[in-house]
Amino acid sequence: MSTETILPQAATLTAKDFATDQEVRWCPGCGDYSILAQVQKVMPTIGVPKENIVIISGIGCSSRFPYYMNTFGMHSIHGRATAIASGLKAARPELSVWIVAGDGDALSIGGNHTMHMLRRNFDVNFLVFNNQIYGLTKGQYSPTSELNKITKSTPMGSIDHPFNPAALALGADASFIGRSMDRDPKHLQAMITRAQQHKGSSFLEIYQNCNIFNDGAFEIFTEKASKPLHALFVEQGKPLTFGANNEMGIRFDGLRPEVVTLGDKYSADDLWIHDEKDFYKAQVLVRLFDNPSEVAAYFPRPFGVFYTADRPCYEDMMALQVEEAMTSKGMGDLDKLIRGKETWEIL
Repeated sequence: MSTETILPQAATLTAKDFATDQEVRWCPGCGDYSILAQVQKVMPTIGVPKENIVIISGIGCSSRFPYYMNTFGMHSIHGRATAIASGLKAARPELSVWIVAGDGDALSIGGNHTMHMLRRNFDVNFLVFNNQIYGLTKGQYSPTSELNKITKSTPMGSIDHPFNPAALALGADASFIGRSMDRDPKHLQAMITRAQQHKGSSFLEIYQNCNIFNDGAFEIFTEKASKPLHALFVEQGKPLTFGANNEMGIRFDGLRPEVVTLGDKYSADDLWIHDEKDFYKAQVLVRLFDNPSEVAAYFPRPFGVFYTADRPCYEDMMALQVEEAMTSKGMGDLDKLIRGKETWEIL
C-alpha cells in the first residue's frame, strides 16, 4: 500500500467565485455592470489565488467595485487609489494589485498620483472608467468632457480643453497603454487579460456609458451601425483597417497618417502595420482623437493595445536596494536611527 500523501486539488474557480453577496448599487443600465462582469470572468483565468488579489478604488460610482469582488480590496479616498496601491505593491510585491477609478478620480484630483505611479512602473493594473462626466455628484463636467459640454456646472458649455487619457499615460512613460469599451465584452476581456499579463504599470482606459448623466457619449463607437466606420481595432503585426468590410485603412504619407480606401490605388501592403513596441508610432496612434461631429475627414478612434515597453518595476528595484543596504550595512537599529547622532540633555 502506498504511503504517499495525496494533496487535494485546488478547485477550479469560475466567475461566480468572484461575486459577493452585496447588492450591486449602480443605476440600471450603467456600463459598470458590464465591466464588473468581464473582470469577474477574467479573474479565474489569470492563475492567481483569490487571496492574492487586491482591488483598490478611489471615490466615484466605479469605486464601489471592491464591494462586488470576492477578493481583498479597499474603497479608499478621492484620487489616492494609485498612491495606496503603490505602497501596497512595494510592501507586498507578490500580490496582484488592481486599481479602479473614474476619469475624474484618476485624472483630476488624482492626476498627480496617476502620473507618478505610471513613471515609476509599479507592476499594477489600472482600470480607468471614462464616462466623460462626474456621475456620483450628479452630472458635472469632468477632465475628459468634450469642449462646449453643457452640464450642471457648465450651463453655457465647458471651455476646458479635455484630457486625452492615453496621450497623458504615454507622456508619463506608462509601459502599457490600451483602450476598450463596456459594450464589447469579448474585446474588454482580452484587454483586461493583456493588462494582467504585462509586467509593469498597465493603463487601460475603458469607455463606460453613464446612461443617467451622459447617455450615448460613446454611441458612435459602440453601436452596430456606426461602429465599423468609427472604431479602429488595432492588432499586433496587422495593418490598420476599418469599415464594414475592412475597405478603409490608414497609411503614412511621410510622417503624417491619412485615411485611404483600399482598391486600385492602395492595398493592405501600403498601410500602417501596428507595432506595440514602436514608441514613435504610439505617439501618433494615441492622438487619433478627433471628434466625429466636428471634422468631416477625421480618423476613427483606436481600440486595443497601443504601446508596451519592457522596463524594470519599482518594487523590484526597491527590493534589490534594500537587500544591498542590508548586506553592506547590516540589519540596522530603529531606536538608534530615531535617536540620531546628536542628543540634548535638558537640565
